[in-house]
Amino acid sequence: MTAPVPFAIQAATAADESAWRTLWRAYCRFYNADVPEVATAATWRRILDPAAPFGALIAREGGGKGDVVGFANWVLHPFTWSERDACYLEDLYVAPAARGHALGTALIEELRALARREGWARLYWHTDAGNARARTVYDRFTPSDGFVRYLLPLDDEGPTAS
Repeated sequence: MTAPVPFAIQAATAADESAWRTLWRAYCRFYNADVPEVATAATWRRILDPAAPFGALIAREGGGKGDVVGFANWVLHPFTWSERDACYLEDLYVAPAARGHALGTALIEELRALARREGWARLYWHTDAGNARARTVYDRFTPSDGFVRYLLPLDDEGPTAS
């Protein structure tokens, strides 16, 4: 692991859109996902809408004054096994040049702290079984629960991934 670089984890703001979109495109390429612009724009609007159950944390270099080098997009939803909501960490990405500085860990830690402050019932996520690098980070938090995901597209307008 390389030497730590000062960084800050903070909520995304409107000023972060361009940097977030650059990282978002790289994230989508990584997963071979063709996400339509209309969906990307809607996601960003939801992230910024305080009434929407969406949010994003960003990792910024330079103690919070530098470039945005990572993000964690999350969705809050009702949870049938609790009266409290659950938080789904839907997307987590750190730019390749910024990897090795524990930014993925820091993003998850900050989201976990937010979940605890807000009283949410659980924080969960999934990843591709072959994403070994990410899984080494995730396994430090908790082992995989062994669930298998099934994805049933309902129309031709959603993102596609191979």
